Amino acid sequence: MRNPMIQNQGRKALMFLLPSIALLLFFFIWPIVLSGFYSLTDMTLSGSRARNYHFIGFANFRNLFMDPLFKTSFINTLVFLVFSAIVGQLVLGFIIALLMKKKKRGFRSLVGIAVLAGWVTPEIIVSLCWVAFLSQEGTLNGILMQLGILQAPIAWLISFPMVGVVFANIWHGTAFSMLQFQAALDDIPSSVEEAALMDGASGFQKLCRITIPMVKNTILTDSILITLRTLGVFGLIYAMTGGGPGTKTTTLSIYMYKQAFSSYQMGYGTSIALVMLLLGVILSLCYMGFSKTTV
Repeated sequence: MRNPMIQNQGRKALMFLLPSIALLLFFFIWPIVLSGFYSLTDMTLSGSRARNYHFIGFANFRNLFMDPLFKTSFINTLVFLVFSAIVGQLVLGFIIALLMKKKKRGFRSLVGIAVLAGWVTPEIIVSLCWVAFLSQEGTLNGILMQLGILQAPIAWLISFPMVGVVFANIWHGTAFSMLQFQAALDDIPSSVEEAALMDGASGFQKLCRITIPMVKNTILTDSILITLRTLGVFGLIYAMTGGGPGTKTTTLSIYMYKQAFSSYQMGYGTSIALVMLLLGVILSLCYMGFSKTTV
C-alpha cells in the first residue's frame, strides 16, 4: 500500500514542475513536432502553396541528400565546427584558464576583461570589426606589411574566407569556455597537486593524470554547449561573407536560410534544420560516450 504522505509530496512536486513542463512543451517540443511536419510537405513561404501545401513524405530529405550544395554545406559546417569550436574555443579556453591559474588577481582581471570583450560584443559588431580587420586596407595587412611579411595587401575574406570566419568565431566565443574552465580549475584541491609534485610528477603528467580527469565533466559540458551554439552560428558568417565567395563558407545554417527565406522553399529549409538538430544530438551523444569510455 502506498504511503499517502509520499503521494502528497509527489503531487506537490508535479504542481511545481507543471509551469516548466508547459514551457518546455510549448517552446521546444511543439516547434520540433511542427518543423517535422513541415519538412514532410512542399510548403513555400509565399504563393499558393504557403497555405495549400501538400504532404510529400520524405521527398525533401531524398532531394536533400542528392543535393551537391547540401554536401558542400555539410562539410563546411564540420570544418567550421571542428576548428572554431573544438580546436579553437575549447582548447584555447582551457589553455588560457590554465595559464591564469594561481596568477595575481590583477593579471587575471586584465586578461579576463580582454577575453570577455569579444564575448559580450554583439555578433553583428564582431562581424563588422573582423571585416574591417581582414579587408585589403585593414589592420592585419597594415601590420604584416610593416613587418615585411607581405609585399602587397591580401583580401583575406576572398582568398581565405573560412579561416576568417573561424578566427572571428574563436575570438567571439572563447571567453565562455575560459570561464567554465577557470571555475573548474579553481575547485581542484591544491593538496592533490602538491602531493603529485612531491611524488615526482612532471607538469605534463600532472596535467594528463590529475587536471584533465578532474575537469572532465566541464570538458563534456563545454563541448556540448559550444557545439550546439556553433552549429547555429548564422549572423557572424552571413555578415562577414554571406556564405561566399561562392559556397566556401556556406554552412548548414546559411544554406537553410537561403532555401527557406531566399528561395521561399520553407518545407525544404525545414528539412535542413532537422538535419542540423539531428547532427547536434548525435555529436552530443558521441561526446558523452567518449567521456565515459576514455576518462
